[in-house]
Amino acid sequence: MGKKILVVDDEPDLLKVTLIRLEKTGYEVYSGTDGQEALDIARRVMPDLIIIDVYLPVLNGDEVAGILKKDDALKHIPIILISATTQTLGARTQDSGADGYIIKPFEPEELIAMVEKTLGQECGAKMDKNKIPG
Repeated sequence: MGKKILVVDDEPDLLKVTLIRLEKTGYEVYSGTDGQEALDIARRVMPDLIIIDVYLPVLNGDEVAGILKKDDALKHIPIILISATTQTLGARTQDSGADGYIIKPFEPEELIAMVEKTLGQECGAKMDKNKIPG
């Protein structure tokens, strides 16, 4: 398996599609549906990247990012925030210490490009552009 990615979103359909796409691209994927679960999984599996929705139950995604960025064992993990609300997303990303953001809805290729850019990999190296989960 490839690098480990933790995806946290409380929208089951979006979470499923995102997980499938990342797995097909060669990543080892973990998932959660709330902010506390994100922290617990991150501490347990030490992912190479975290993709987290801003608006989650228990703790918001930007709160989780802020907590992780203050933890010496986890602060090196890049974090991408996702949200359909664009008004404060840039500021929330900066304030939380997250490394980037992506706006919902997004195309699978857009997500993979952001993941590969964030992880420092060549974009499209493992992508089969003809196989996009529907």
